[in-house]
Amino acid sequence: MRGAKLYVIGLTLAGLAGCGTALAAENAPVWVAARPPAPSSPAAPSEAPPPAPATPSSPSSKPSSAPASSGPASSEPAADPTSAPASATASPSATQEHHGGPANSLMVTGTKGVALTFDDGPDPATTPQLLDLLAKQHVKATFCLVGENVKAFPDLVRRIADEGHTLCNHTWNHSLTLGKKKPAAIRADLEKTNAAIRAAVPDAEIKYMRAPGGNFTPAFVKTAAELGMTSIYWQVDTRDWDHSGGESDAAHVTSVVKAVKKHTSKGAIVLSHDYAQPDTIQAYRKLLPWLKDRYDLIALP
Repeated sequence: MRGAKLYVIGLTLAGLAGCGTALAAENAPVWVAARPPAPSSPAAPSEAPPPAPATPSSPSSKPSSAPASSGPASSEPAADPTSAPASATASPSATQEHHGGPANSLMVTGTKGVALTFDDGPDPATTPQLLDLLAKQHVKATFCLVGENVKAFPDLVRRIADEGHTLCNHTWNHSLTLGKKKPAAIRADLEKTNAAIRAAVPDAEIKYMRAPGGNFTPAFVKTAAELGMTSIYWQVDTRDWDHSGGESDAAHVTSVVKAVKKHTSKGAIVLSHDYAQPDTIQAYRKLLPWLKDRYDLIALP
């Protein structure tokens, strides 16, 4: 389980993280038909770095090479994801509009459907609980998987795929600075993660990539696109990882529920975490019925 100190460190790093500014539009998925609306949640990347993947005997082990000591992903100021990248060229068709997120990453679904996304797993304790809950409510979601955790728990990856959820590459070990590396290094990391996913699910479709901490760069997004993956940001950040010291579990659940209810609108991509976040599971026990009454909940196609 993550400690309060790790949350504070992760929040500090994520708040400092810069964003890329542009991407050639030809890799836009055809189901994105229009420029996304302004976000209703904080625009700057705020996803905390997860602990290193657990082993079956120690699900809450500390990272062996924690990203907490690494610098921010870029020294550039954070970009406003609601504005078009200054260096981007005009798109030739409605299906090639700017996506709106950092480095032109995707921030909304492009439809009325709301996409729930869960990062950093699979986790041997919380991921099965989440899958049980989603199955009970007949909801499909998108799971952004960390390669080391995939390697440790392939059976959970198989279950995620077998139950009809979408798979997303969340890099091998959640490095917050991967986007600053050379394209060859980025490609090697993403390919290694995809290989681990396909070792568990040989015919897996992996159409999406999410940068750790939301630290997208043009090179990161371009490399993912070359591998057939659309880069996904978010419009709603639940901040479920930000369990500050002194906050009770009940208060944290309430905070997550309020964030989703306040900021979710049609077409939103919602960021949550299934890795070491039991309060997130409790929050979604309350949220799923509420969301289903108001929105069409979809897995990214």
